[in-house]
Amino acid sequence: MSKENLIIQERLKNLRKAMKESGIDYYIMPTSDFHNSEYSADFFKVREYFCGFDGSNGTLIVSDDEAGMWTDGRYFIQAGNQMEGTGVKLYRMLEEGVPSIEEYLQMNMKKGQTLGFDGRVISTSVGERLERKLSDNEVSFKIDKDLADDVWTDRPALPCHDMYVLPDELCGLSFDEKLLQVRNKMKEYGSSMHLLSKLDDICWLTNLRGDDVECNPVALCYAVITMDSFTLFVQEKEVTDKVKSYCEERKITLRDYSELFSYISGMKLDGNILFDKRNTNFLTYKSLVKKAKEEGVSLVDKKDPTEALKACKNETELKNIREVYLRDSAKLTEFIYWVKKNAGKIPMTEYSAAMKLDSMRAELDGFIELSFPTISAYNANAAMAHYEATEDNCAEVKAEGMLLVDSGGTYMGGTTDVTRTMVVGEISDEIKRHYTATVCGMLRLAKARFLEGCTGKNVDILARSALWDMGIDYKHGTGHGIGYILNVHEGPQNIRWRFSQGQYEAPLLPGMIVSDEPGVYIEGSHGIRIENILEVVRGEANGYGQFLHFEHLTYAPIDLEGIDPAYMNSDDIKALNAYHAEVYKRVAPLIQDEDIKRWLKEATRAITIF
Repeated sequence: MSKENLIIQERLKNLRKAMKESGIDYYIMPTSDFHNSEYSADFFKVREYFCGFDGSNGTLIVSDDEAGMWTDGRYFIQAGNQMEGTGVKLYRMLEEGVPSIEEYLQMNMKKGQTLGFDGRVISTSVGERLERKLSDNEVSFKIDKDLADDVWTDRPALPCHDMYVLPDELCGLSFDEKLLQVRNKMKEYGSSMHLLSKLDDICWLTNLRGDDVECNPVALCYAVITMDSFTLFVQEKEVTDKVKSYCEERKITLRDYSELFSYISGMKLDGNILFDKRNTNFLTYKSLVKKAKEEGVSLVDKKDPTEALKACKNETELKNIREVYLRDSAKLTEFIYWVKKNAGKIPMTEYSAAMKLDSMRAELDGFIELSFPTISAYNANAAMAHYEATEDNCAEVKAEGMLLVDSGGTYMGGTTDVTRTMVVGEISDEIKRHYTATVCGMLRLAKARFLEGCTGKNVDILARSALWDMGIDYKHGTGHGIGYILNVHEGPQNIRWRFSQGQYEAPLLPGMIVSDEPGVYIEGSHGIRIENILEVVRGEANGYGQFLHFEHLTYAPIDLEGIDPAYMNSDDIKALNAYHAEVYKRVAPLIQDEDIKRWLKEATRAITIF
């Protein structure tokens, strides 16, 4: 047995001892921080610590006689390899005969037993579902105990970095102006207190930023808003003199991040409590339930007003976003040139290509950080939508096939996201067919004209039509919202053809930013994705209503070596030629190297049907 396996077994032994001392029979460890952020810092990697599996999705359940870890199909092989010999059983989610987490607990937990978890890392929806499913078992819940604190002796510290202030002229609206809009919504909902838990909502509202979540410029925080006060809960060490002065001037009361629950329990209320159950962890929700009962008020579960307000960018934000996307597109164009010129001629791997692009982006003025870890996938690896190359595990990029690179940056002025699949050598006719259909889908959606009130569901088919005509599809959404100097994934807007029951379909509104990213993924062969970012723009208004359309924010060449005009109609060819004409017009002036300019002219040439 390996040393690593013995270490995991010893950790589980110590955890079971702590469970027994706390009266807990089953203990759950998910993959999340206190705010359900997209990326969890090392402090929150409890599940990984106790089972060895380090994938981005998984839930570990430990009892006195078993440890089981649930994950999805992306990670079956990885999880099996990393947990082999640890004594932890792999439960392959959605496989036939494999119980869900709730079903497993229903089958195994006995009457009177106690289920434990840190309620700060469990969402309210999951917590309530567990309560419903286990009600017949008469199970007790202990949700205020983080047992990792008792066992993980060298646990990394909670992420804590200096916060900073964005000037009002960069944001377009001051904190006071945004706060007024939120309070107007509170009045509309009949509430006197509003709890905000979502980090990007709070940072957008306050015009503050941080560095506590990888690739998301946010700080760990909560906010409590009343009609005459605003209290921000942050770690004291993160508050610089400039942030402190900013908050004092705007009458933002600062409290320590750890004081939220004692603050809630001590509040006196004269009205209802507004909160968003989707963005509130289970322990916070239970604290609000208790407080509302004590005060004789109601909980008002509504979407955070900030979500819709920040989704529709103001004119200052839009102006800055457009400029940032142009500079980002120019840098990506230079990278595409570098790949096309050097693939097969110099040592190049998926990882080294990603590092090259990352370093090029970092040269741009106002660069803050990557908006997500760069995805660089060669040939068959690109068929895995969540593939991640590492320095020790990456493919060599040769002069054959294609390299897919999905990347983006956060700058003082905007957050970017873009995918290009580059031909680096010979490709088959089938791949050209798939590549051409993907490009057509992206351009067809970008050309859409639609009435105000339409959602992403109404327009999604435009991106998929060329692929559906071939009887193929891609198993992810077509588009997501993007934040402003914030998270690269933002709601409420998105573009997809299927919504689950009860899922909110947000109308597409002027000022919203959405991605447009169809793709083809053929296991063992190739993966293609072409992604542009679009701005929703107001168009003609007439007797039929207000029409809207999209305008491109991304201007980077599409690889014509992957295009076969035989699979395009005349409108598709016109759209591609018009787009490429705009790419050259907008990007060429930003490129200093004359060789790259000459290459770009050729790369954006007009094509015709042969």
